[in-house]
Amino acid sequence: MRMRNKPWADDFLKDHPNLVDVDLNHQYKMAEWFDKDQPIHIEVGTGMGRFITETAKQNPNINYVAIEKDKNVMVRVLEKVKEMELDNIKLINQDAKLLTEYFVENEVSRVYLNFSDPWPKTRHAKRRLTFSSFLDIYQHILKKDGQIHFKTDNQGLFEYSLESMSQYGMSFDYINLNLHEDEPEDNIRTEYEDKFSSRGFRIYRMEASFK
Repeated sequence: MRMRNKPWADDFLKDHPNLVDVDLNHQYKMAEWFDKDQPIHIEVGTGMGRFITETAKQNPNINYVAIEKDKNVMVRVLEKVKEMELDNIKLINQDAKLLTEYFVENEVSRVYLNFSDPWPKTRHAKRRLTFSSFLDIYQHILKKDGQIHFKTDNQGLFEYSLESMSQYGMSFDYINLNLHEDEPEDNIRTEYEDKFSSRGFRIYRMEASFK
């Protein structure tokens, strides 16, 4: 997700330390950041924020963390959180590689990966959010019964992710090769999901866990 540069984005994010962490202020203290002690779900690469904010609104008994490295995108997410007055969501303006600098082992109950950059060139495979080095990170922070929920319109990335997770030794609890053919009532669409679905693209979804 690339947006026009906002020169004021850094200051805007830093002006809301109760909602946004930009420099590891809450390192290993994520649970303490929330008002309530509840299960933590995170979205890696949160885009414009529709999914995470709507999900947080519908599930007040769960704490949500959105991690997004693009400050210009995170500004939009912050604006949504403020407008909806959500008290069960926090934002991290950092690269996903730093997740283990924020969360302790076995702290997270679920990881959402929604419409991640497919990085289609082979030489860029290590950047894909389902590459083995990222799976190492998720395994470290996820609880033993935690899950990864993954959605994409990109068939190549979906197939790669199935293979990557399978080789890692993960198990698949759910696989859907055409999510919108008979869309579940509880499916919350991202902005990208609406865009690609309206163009006739299939939406692929899976739920996976570490054995």
